Amino acid sequence: MAVIELDGLSKWYGEVIGLNNVTVSVGGGITGLVGPNGAGKSTLMKLATGQLHPSAGTIRVLGRRVWDNPSVLSQIGYCPEGDVFWPEMTGRRFVQFLARLSGLAGAAARSAAREAIEQTGMAEHMDRPIRGYSKGMRQRIKIAQALAPRPKLLILDEPLAGTDPVGRHELTELFGRLAADGVDILISSHILHEVEALTQQMLMIAHGRIVAEGELRTVRRHMQGRPHAIRVVADDPRRLAAELSQMASVTGLRITEPDTLIIETTLPEQIYDCLGELILHDQMKVQEIAAADAGLEAVYDYLTRGSALG
Repeated sequence: MAVIELDGLSKWYGEVIGLNNVTVSVGGGITGLVGPNGAGKSTLMKLATGQLHPSAGTIRVLGRRVWDNPSVLSQIGYCPEGDVFWPEMTGRRFVQFLARLSGLAGAAARSAAREAIEQTGMAEHMDRPIRGYSKGMRQRIKIAQALAPRPKLLILDEPLAGTDPVGRHELTELFGRLAADGVDILISSHILHEVEALTQQMLMIAHGRIVAEGELRTVRRHMQGRPHAIRVVADDPRRLAAELSQMASVTGLRITEPDTLIIETTLPEQIYDCLGELILHDQMKVQEIAAADAGLEAVYDYLTRGSALG
């Protein structure tokens, strides 16, 4: 069963379109929702958490409608992008209070709150007022309140924003452990390498539309006709460049270091096949052959520079 299902979903604010006729299914595990600010990420997440009503189309979460449906909402943990705190509250009281709003009774709320706070590494600071928290600490306590109800689905809107490298590493490991324990996670970010470190399963959004979905490597394979770059580290890159310059599928060649050749092509599979033959035939010493732009940043740049995949 899909965790989240969107069918012709649109949301507009007057003349401003937040989401535009989106049909997509989100499976289990961790799914990254990536896109620049204003792309529609937060709108999609607010629709999935029942905070907004669709202007058109439908959305189902955990197999059921989400709008005005407490039985579904109680199974969703949500970490918003913005800070909405009572600054005089301690972290512990804040998480306990929201746990009780989610339906947990007093003792259960206290126990769940402490467990969630410990999971996010905030136990040492939980009895301090939130007004004294750093940005990274506020992010952790927001994640703790999302975890406290022990949800089946976590929806996290830019949860790593404002955290330092140690914090990002610790939270990334936490999300991985939660997923391994069966919690499904939808996590948004405009910092693409952060999501890439968590999962290969992506939804890429721009201008209110999904421009690509699926595993990053699958998205790459669908990008035929778009430029790719291949990096070859070899003892004689100039000789290799001379051989490749005769191929019609090579659109550019650049030597960026004394031992590094960048090959630009719209047919990468053909180039990979040819490279093996050339290296063996000419007995070249090669240390590395890799996609120079296989990262999510490059893929996303290609997709959003143009339009959605056809």
